[in-house]
Amino acid sequence: KLLTILRAFPRGEPTKKRFVTEMIHWSSRVGEYPLGDPELHHAAGSIFAEECEPYDAERHLALGTKDSPEQLARCEYEWYTQDDSHTAPLYAARAIFPYLLVGNLRSANKAHLIFTSRLNSANNSISVQEVSSKSSDMRVYPVLPLLNFLGLLLLAIPRGSSDLFKQLAKHYAPHVKEVGVWDDALAQIGEMYFGIRIPRQGNPLFDMMGSMMGFGGGSPKPKPKKAEVTPPPAADVD
Repeated sequence: KLLTILRAFPRGEPTKKRFVTEMIHWSSRVGEYPLGDPELHHAAGSIFAEECEPYDAERHLALGTKDSPEQLARCEYEWYTQDDSHTAPLYAARAIFPYLLVGNLRSANKAHLIFTSRLNSANNSISVQEVSSKSSDMRVYPVLPLLNFLGLLLLAIPRGSSDLFKQLAKHYAPHVKEVGVWDDALAQIGEMYFGIRIPRQGNPLFDMMGSMMGFGGGSPKPKPKKAEVTPPPAADVD
């Protein structure tokens, strides 16, 4: 019944977000999921994705079902198509980091695969190389080093090696610094998956999720606009 009511809201109806918030809060009180029912998160996130509301889509799809990564990756890719080609890693990260921050590596990998697959099929101007080994396959983007960083990070997480993570972070540090907004997320990922401790202040997981996706305290996020970032320099293979 709740989903029927939700789907009955017209596009852009201002009271819809309040209804969604109350619906999720209700499910967290009466259900088994403290952060709200995944099916309700998925339904709400999918609707926001269809209505080109990526911040709200991220907020809910990150806590959704096994089908949510596809919705989120597609949403971020559509948002990316309104921006410059070199900004692809920024939008890919918005589909990957939320899942890593809630401990869902499988969904993070799925979101990465869907985003990069769409990038490869729709953007012929971006070169890509297929690199294979006995244990894994990876697409390498010579002119998008941060997209390589995201792929290598996902490959490194199952190994849990702090040394490997530190090497990876050091190698890509100039590019990460240029983005300027990944530091907190990477610090949290370093602690969660590689045992690299960071100072504890409050609940860093939810603080990070709130800061990144706009559902914590503070001012509301602005409407989506093009990301402003200088194109990364080309490299042979990063």
